[in-house]
Amino acid sequence: MTTPLDKFNAAVRTLPLVAILRGLTPAEAADVGDAIVEPGFRLLEVPLNSPQPLESIALMRQRFPQALVGAGTVLSAQQVRDVHAAGGELIVSPNYNAEVVSEAARLGLVCLPGVMTPTEAFGALASGATGLKLFPAELASPAVVKALLAVLPKGTPVMPVGGITPSNMDEWRAAGATGFGIGSALYKPGKQASAVREDAKQFIAAWTGTKLA
Repeated sequence: MTTPLDKFNAAVRTLPLVAILRGLTPAEAADVGDAIVEPGFRLLEVPLNSPQPLESIALMRQRFPQALVGAGTVLSAQQVRDVHAAGGELIVSPNYNAEVVSEAARLGLVCLPGVMTPTEAFGALASGATGLKLFPAELASPAVVKALLAVLPKGTPVMPVGGITPSNMDEWRAAGATGFGIGSALYKPGKQASAVREDAKQFIAAWTGTKLA
């Protein structure tokens, strides 16, 4: 049986990019999901401030069993339980809330809380976080990632989120970033699935260092 952590670790080894699908509707879930998963994405996040997010999560969880599908903007332990009931396996938050992290860990879900400081980072890990979302990355820098990694337990995944584009990933990676969360540069409401697919390919090419045909 493949656990959520197995899926996360596999993605970290191959393409540790989280597709943040804020504003996605259930009607778009299949087409947008295809546009992202078929090129290679395996980490899908539907923020809970999207229309009917639990329905979209359930649909994509069924359609993409190979992917780690879950929710973003998770702010309470009850929301963790709701996501779990919908089949979600990933919990992402903009902040560190000990109750959210602990409940996700109790349910066996991958949890990436948002942190900015060492205090938040160590607190999140102590509560059972799988990795750390450095958010908003616009307030930080690659130097912050390097400094955090110098004191965090070896192997702690640190993933900047906010303002990440194919052109600025290399400097963050050089500082030790494990991967990234990618939002409006990949998907925003109203964007056609074909355009999402092309941008997904751009991000994959930037990560793998390959040129698009």
